[in-house]
Order: sequence, then structure tokens, then C-alpha cells
Amino acid sequence: MQDYDEVTSFLGEWGLFQRLIFFLLSASIIPNGFNGMSVVFLAGTPEHHCRVPDTANLSSVWRNHSLPLQLQDGREVPHSCRRYRLATIVNFSALGLEPGRDVDLEQLEQEGCLDGWEFSQDIYLSTIVTEWTLVCEDDWKTPLTTSLFFVGVLLGSFVSGQLSDRFGRKTILFATMAVQTSFSFLQIFSINWEMFTMLFVIVGMGQISNYVVAFILGTEILGKSVRIIFSTLGVCTFFAVGYMLLPLFAYFIRDWRMLLLALTVPGVLCFPLWWMITSVGYFALSLNTPNLHGDAYLNCFFSALIEVPAYIIAWLLLRTLPRRYVIAGVLFLGGGVLLSIQLVPADYNFLSIGLAMLGKFGITSAFSMLYVFTAELYPTLVRNMAVGVTSMASRVGSIIAPYFVYLGAYNRVLPYILMGSLTILIGIITLLLPESFGMTLPETLEQMQKVKGFRYRKKTKDSMEKEENPKVLITSF
Repeated sequence: MQDYDEVTSFLGEWGLFQRLIFFLLSASIIPNGFNGMSVVFLAGTPEHHCRVPDTANLSSVWRNHSLPLQLQDGREVPHSCRRYRLATIVNFSALGLEPGRDVDLEQLEQEGCLDGWEFSQDIYLSTIVTEWTLVCEDDWKTPLTTSLFFVGVLLGSFVSGQLSDRFGRKTILFATMAVQTSFSFLQIFSINWEMFTMLFVIVGMGQISNYVVAFILGTEILGKSVRIIFSTLGVCTFFAVGYMLLPLFAYFIRDWRMLLLALTVPGVLCFPLWWMITSVGYFALSLNTPNLHGDAYLNCFFSALIEVPAYIIAWLLLRTLPRRYVIAGVLFLGGGVLLSIQLVPADYNFLSIGLAMLGKFGITSAFSMLYVFTAELYPTLVRNMAVGVTSMASRVGSIIAPYFVYLGAYNRVLPYILMGSLTILIGIITLLLPESFGMTLPETLEQMQKVKGFRYRKKTKDSMEKEENPKVLITSF
């Protein structure tokens, strides 16, 4: 079998055809940046407390003291899930007794939010949390929503490779784009949390399938010199562009249904490309932006913005250095920074945010490199399926990522300790992988065997002669 790069060399490396493929395939990834992290705003949880109905005959003093206080971030705020028993304080109010002077509030019986909740609209006008009151006893549904999205991503990673190998890259690319866009649109008409979440699973399936197929398609069509740029600065940067636009949309559109509609429109614009083209670290940090101090919209924007230099650095490192060493290096950087956050005093908010962003930088760089690394290790016959299966395996981490964020409600540094420790562990494991730097993209399983090895070494002229001439190989022993 002839070398693929040699057979297609007549097409050139960076002609009009390659530029169209590069930019249009990359542009098809922009909606993935929307959908992948939209749950940050769609499922945002604003400040809330028990509703005290206007029909309750309470004096203004008792209405202001109808909620017990809880300590949150060093200050006392009204309890989110409890109130003083309404019948009791109505009787005290009718008798003219005052809280704190005539009645010891700490001795009063408490009850749940029997009349519902009041949600602050300072940040969000509405979210799925306010729509279906996913708070207090039902607060577990919020991280489950995100986890089930990544279950869909896992399933999509599993089937996309096999489907594209059978029906063709282009067909599956546009089919998955249609799935992602159409089911995102259907979510707007959800009548309950269960319907929204089930549709979200299907959106996740389309989202990762679109990404994987576009990635493989570009890797196979583009020449060797452009392939790495496409894999890092191409699809990854355009994903970051969509991610950066997300907080901009969310800032101006604060109703979750209208926001989802706005995020669906760009996906529709990608369908004309059918006629111009031929075919628990990252997510946890991204989803954790609302828990960082400061403005949630700016934090999300900076979390997306940091990805651009991360992809540039990934591209520059992959051009000149062995894969496993640079991937392990940026993982050690990201993990070490995340572990150091626990040492920052609670008052140094900007330092904590800066370290979190630096950790995101390291993990994002490694994430983009791993796709390139995987594509280089496997031959053409199974490359799409291999990247899909590898992506599927990584979704186990993304499924549990929302619960890492959920732990931050109990201890703000606990998610970073877990993420940092796991990231460093992954970096150590990466050092045990084979090395593909400087190797030709394998076409067959036999060529793949030549890539494998636990030490990186450049081929010498003598070693290449031995591979071509078996007799030389035998006599050399």
C-alpha cells in the first residue's frame, strides 16, 4: 500500500481547496462551543429563599424576620430552604409580640418552603432551576442534568466513529450537526425537567459526534504540515470562539428559552457548508465558573479566552517536541496550579481566579494535544473509531465533573484538590504511552506497530535500511 501523504501530495499543502476545508470544517465546530457549556447559564442557580405569601397577616417587622439566617461566605443571609413556621409567627404578629424582644427566634419551629420560593433576578431572569424549582430537596437534579448531557456525549463518542466509517464522513458530519441543532431547538418547548434532560442527552450525542467526525475528516484530507495546525488552532480555537460568544449571548439574553433559541441559530447557518466542503479537569473547570468570585459572565468569558493561547502553545509545542512529554508537562502545570489554590487565603479572590485560569490553560492545552496524539497512533482503517472510543472514555470524567463542582458548595477548595490530583496522575500515566513524534501517519496495523514503543528515538539511516532489508536485520544480531 502506498503512503497516503505521497499519494495526495499532488494536491499541495495550502491551496484554495485546503484553505476552504480548514476554515469551513473549523467553523462547523463553533456551535459545539455554545452547546458544550450552555448549561452554565441555562441551569444557573440564583439566590433564593422561601416565599412568604402576601395573604399572610404579618406585620412588616415579622415579615422581615420570617426567615432564619445561615452563614454563607462569611456573612449571614436568609436561609434558602427553611422558614419559621408561618402559623406560629402569624399568631405572634396578631398578639403584637416582636421578634428578638418578646420572642426568641432560635426557639421557633421551622418548616420547609411550603409556598414555593422567591428567586433573585439580579443575574438571571429565568433558568431551568427557577422554572422547575430545582433547589433544596431537588438540587441534585441540576448536576444530574449536566452529567446526563455528558452521558449523551459518551454515547455519541461510541457510535460516531462506527457510523462514519460505514456511511461516510460527510453524511455523518451533517447528520450529527442536524441532531445537535434540532434537538437544542426542541428543548425550548420543554414542559418539565425530565423532557429537557432527555433532549439534552441527544444534544450531547450530536455535539461530540460532530466534533469527532470533523476532526478526523480534516486530519485525513489536509496535508502533513497543516494537519497539526488544524487539530489545534483550527477546531480547538473555533470551539473556543463559540465558548467565548456564549457569555456574550447570555449577558444580553437572560431568559433561558430565548437564550437557547439564540444559541440554536448559528447551528442552522452551518448547513449550507454541505455544498462548499467534501466532508475531570477541562469540563469541571469550565462548569465551575459560576462558583468563582466576581461576575459570572466575565468569569465564563475569561475561562473561554484562556483557551486561545492554550491552543497556540499546544500547536507550537507539538511542532517540535515529543508528544507524551509535552502533554505530561502541561498536565503537571495544570494539576500543580489547581492544588496550590488551597494555599490562597479566602480574601485573595483575584489570585484564586488567576490560578484557576492558569490551571484551565494547562488542561486545555493537554486536551487538544491528546486528540492529535490519538490520531497519530492509530492507522487510517480504525482511526475514526479509535478517536471516537477514546473520546467516549474521556466522557466518564465529564459525566462526573458536575459533581466535582457540586462539592464546592461544601468546601470551595475541594474540587480543585480532586481535579489537581487527578490531573497530575494523568500526566504520570501519559509518560508510559508510546511516542508518535516524527513518525509517518500509519495507514495499516503493521505500520502502527512501528509507532509503538516506550522511548522516543529518531530513525537513523541504518535503522531504516534494516526495516527495508530483513537480511540486514538478521545479520545485525
